[in-house]
Amino acid sequence: KRLLSIIVCIVISCSAFAQKEYKGDGPDDYLRLVPLGATVVLKVCGVQSRDDWQHLLLNAGVSTLITAVTTYTLKNTIHDTRPDGTDRRAFPSGHAAIAFSGAHVLFKEYKDVSPWIGIGGYAVATAVSCDRVLRNRHRWDDVAAGAAIGILSTELSYWLGSKLWPNNKENLQVSVTPTALQIQYKL
Repeated sequence: KRLLSIIVCIVISCSAFAQKEYKGDGPDDYLRLVPLGATVVLKVCGVQSRDDWQHLLLNAGVSTLITAVTTYTLKNTIHDTRPDGTDRRAFPSGHAAIAFSGAHVLFKEYKDVSPWIGIGGYAVATAVSCDRVLRNRHRWDDVAAGAAIGILSTELSYWLGSKLWPNNKENLQVSVTPTALQIQYKL
């Protein structure tokens, strides 16, 4: 009952401030990357994830790629005007899509360690989405669509990964350099 009250208060507060003018860049520009970054940081710190490094980077990379291509294709096809009127690339929210894509990767990799890790990622992604609406950059349907794209892209990435690159370490090699991510798969 208390959680429902808090959620209702947040939605009402966000709606009350949603019509304010554009306020420039905000914390959402950086926060959208936190869930995916947390996935890598946890792995670096030795927390046992679902996948090895190669499959983790492959799944996260493919998920981010699918999310970005889908989002920006829709933005440049639909031409929905932002609430603040600055441009015609409102639908769907790219910030929400990237944030929820990263949050879902974080959840899939660490849900067996603790469900709270994933909940934290979703909380950050939700905060990014609320910030986009509060700063009058998006409407609620924009961020909801972005969230759906991010989550579905991650699901597709993990499904494709399990079919195309099963957990066979001899066939898959992933290397990261300062300028590139290289993926090599031996048939």
